[in-house]
Amino acid sequence: MILYPAIDLKDGHAVRLLRGEMEKATVFNEDPAAQARDFVAAGCEWLHLVDLNGAFAGAPVNAAAVEAILSETQVPAQLGGGIRDMRTIETWLEKGLARVILGTVAVETPALVRAAARAFPGQVAVGIDARGGKVATRGWAEETDVDATELARSFEDAGVSAIIYTDINRDGAMQGPNIDATAALARAVSVPVIASGGVSSLEDLVALRDCGAALDGAISGRALYDGALDLKEALAALRG
Repeated sequence: MILYPAIDLKDGHAVRLLRGEMEKATVFNEDPAAQARDFVAAGCEWLHLVDLNGAFAGAPVNAAAVEAILSETQVPAQLGGGIRDMRTIETWLEKGLARVILGTVAVETPALVRAAARAFPGQVAVGIDARGGKVATRGWAEETDVDATELARSFEDAGVSAIIYTDINRDGAMQGPNIDATAALARAVSVPVIASGGVSSLEDLVALRDCGAALDGAISGRALYDGALDLKEALAALRG
C-alpha cells in the first residue's frame, strides 16, 4: 500500500483544512516546493497535490506552486482541484504530472472522464468526496444526492487508474479514517482505491492496510505536519 503525503495549496502556501472548510485553514509551509522536497527526502514514492482555490474557482489557481514542486522533485505527483476540461488535463500532463484527479466533472460531466481516460491511459483518477455516503462537489461546497459507491461503479469500465475516496467529515480532523466505508467501496469495485481523510497515526495506516479490502494506497496530510505520523517510519512499516 502506497502512502501519499498530501500538499494542499491555498494562496500559494501548503495548508490543511478542517473538514474541507476554507476558513479553517492552517498554514504549515509557505514554500510548498520545500515541503515536497522534505517528503521526497524522507522516501515517499508519490506526492498528492490539491489546488484548493482551484476547486472553488473551477480552474487552476496555484499553478506556480504546482510547477515549482514538479520542477524540484523527481517522484510522480497527482493533482486535483479545478481540473474540469480536456485542455487543462492536457496542460497538466504536459507539465509533468503523473496523474490528474477529476472530481466535480465525474458527477457533472462523466463523459469527460471517460474521454480523458481513453486519451491518457493510466493518468486519470476519479476523486470521490463524500459526506454520509453522498458525493460533494465544487470544493466540497455543493452537496448532491449521488451515492459514492454508485458513482465509483459507474466508472468501472472507463479505464480510470484509481478512485480516491475521501470521507470529508474525517478530513483534517485527526480522528481516524472511515475504514468501514472505504473498505466497502473498495470491495464494490475493481478499480484501485486510495483512502483519504482522517489518517492520523501509524495504527490508522496499518488498519487500512489490514482492512480486508485491497487498497492501493492512503493519503495523509495533517498528521505528517503535526508530527503525529513520522513519514520515514510509516513508509518502512508499510514496505515491511
